[in-house]
Amino acid sequence: MDVVVVVGNPKPRSRTLEAAVLVAEQLAGEPPSAVVDVVTLGPGLLGWGDPAVADALATVQRAQVLIVASPTYKATYTGLLKLFLDQVPTDGLAGVVAVPLMLGAGPHHHLAPELLLKPVLVELGATCPTQGLYLLDSAYAEPGALDRWLPRAAGQVRAAAASLA
Repeated sequence: MDVVVVVGNPKPRSRTLEAAVLVAEQLAGEPPSAVVDVVTLGPGLLGWGDPAVADALATVQRAQVLIVASPTYKATYTGLLKLFLDQVPTDGLAGVVAVPLMLGAGPHHHLAPELLLKPVLVELGATCPTQGLYLLDSAYAEPGALDRWLPRAAGQVRAAAASLA
């Protein structure tokens, strides 16, 4: 299963990126085929037609499975991720299975991936077959952090990816 990770954390090489790669590895049994750390695209995100942004968008659109990750800022995903997603064309994620992932400091925003990030991905044409994943940024790497979510989600993601292939 080809998995691509896109991360909208304003800090390069963030815990959000580490968590997204961990989720991708657990879902696919191998590292992601590509990682887009949106912060590295810099000011090219503020306009249209930047070659690096275009390459990143093409990578995301070719993904079989896409992990879209953000820290929780002001109870939602980051503006940085929004800048990137705004450049995805209408139905640009058609045929892509997406998993919304958000990290936060406490459990009070646990519905943010489901209520805020998933609708944007669906609007862009992605199929989101499983519940969005919220992880505590202090505990995402602990053994068992994905144990409740992964068994059901992996089957749902694999089945959706197979049906879209």
